[in-house]
Amino acid sequence: MDFGTNPSQVPIGTSYIGGMGDFDTNLWSHPRLMAAATGEDWGTVFRTYRQLAGISQMKLGERVGLVQPDVSDIERGRRRVTSVEVRQRIISGLGIPPGIVAGAALSEALPVPALALTSPAPDEDLLARVTNAIDGCQRVDKVTLDWLDRLLAEHRRAEDTIGSRPLVDVMRQQLRTVVDLYAGARGPLEERVVRLASEHAQFLAWMAQDQGQSAAALAWYDRSHEWALEAGDADMAATTLSMKAHMAWSGGRGARCVRLAEAARWSAPGASLGVQGMAAQMEARGHALNQNGDQAHRLLDEAQELIVRAAQHPEDEPPWMYFYDETWFTLQRGMAALHFRDWQGAADHIAAGLDALPETYRRDGAWYRSCLAHALAGGGEPERAVAVAMETIPDASAIGRPHAWNELHTTAAVLMRQGGAEGRQLVDALQASD
Repeated sequence: MDFGTNPSQVPIGTSYIGGMGDFDTNLWSHPRLMAAATGEDWGTVFRTYRQLAGISQMKLGERVGLVQPDVSDIERGRRRVTSVEVRQRIISGLGIPPGIVAGAALSEALPVPALALTSPAPDEDLLARVTNAIDGCQRVDKVTLDWLDRLLAEHRRAEDTIGSRPLVDVMRQQLRTVVDLYAGARGPLEERVVRLASEHAQFLAWMAQDQGQSAAALAWYDRSHEWALEAGDADMAATTLSMKAHMAWSGGRGARCVRLAEAARWSAPGASLGVQGMAAQMEARGHALNQNGDQAHRLLDEAQELIVRAAQHPEDEPPWMYFYDETWFTLQRGMAALHFRDWQGAADHIAAGLDALPETYRRDGAWYRSCLAHALAGGGEPERAVAVAMETIPDASAIGRPHAWNELHTTAAVLMRQGGAEGRQLVDALQASD
């Protein structure tokens, strides 16, 4: 069998090395390559694969059915892989093992009764109506949608405690359930199904973002935004733009963060006060990243005023804004202070926010404790920094990857530059837990 000339015949999980017909089944265990494939960052996949395998752009193109200029454009980010057929050629040609690539087809969803295993099940009559609505395209009723609303809310809160990884497949299945219900929805319920689909897509986007899968997150946010516009949901339309702004901030792109946060506000003037406050604080964080202190502090003050007003009428806020309160905002103040190297201000705000953060927010707790450790290290308090970091390692390792985990490594680097023993102590602890 000539594997060198027919990429589609390469066994799954097998990879070329050196273009000589040899294979290395361990190539896809490389963390950088796996992370890029999981997030469908095909430019990084191509570059990393070629570096590891020692092959040219032309050779890689032969394996995935692309000409060399197309490979070059994808590597440089000038071209995106949007074709399902091209995507499959890449997966087959590079021998990407099953389970690595994000965004598995929704058609692989389990039947509705399986959802009852992950959340309190409806009564038998309701479960039958849900199943029949999907299998037989019968009409959807309000009780069915109420149950799915409740299921989504419970999964959101579960994700705060257990992290996103255990829930991704469940939520894909649940979204497929909602999409299938659309065929049987009539009148106002049809709009509600679209709105519910938008909320599920936004949650999937957030979980992809939480796992560092940027390409998948952006795709889900775009889908959520489209459905929100179709349903006339100003709150979700604005929220998806704010979350894309958050992604830009996470990637160090302050100007893009500001533009997206501004768009969240002017494009959805009917959004709730809380949603407007989220957009204002995201815009502030973009300005803080760009060291624009006056704009950042002005917008933070504006966001805080919106939060206080929103808290007076919580019934007006969408369900996914349950976390957005003054505790959360105090933590955001601390994050802005980090950008300005106001180490003491950052430590004070983050510590105050953590003291008020419920224990159920385990994933967020790991993230903000890692940021607190960074602030303490930057402020010249290495012993306190290491103590906080050590406390954070278990949760950061279990459910805080990649964000909290990376922040702990940043803290270790700060401490190492300071030359004390604390840096080496933290590095050793991180390596032992890796």
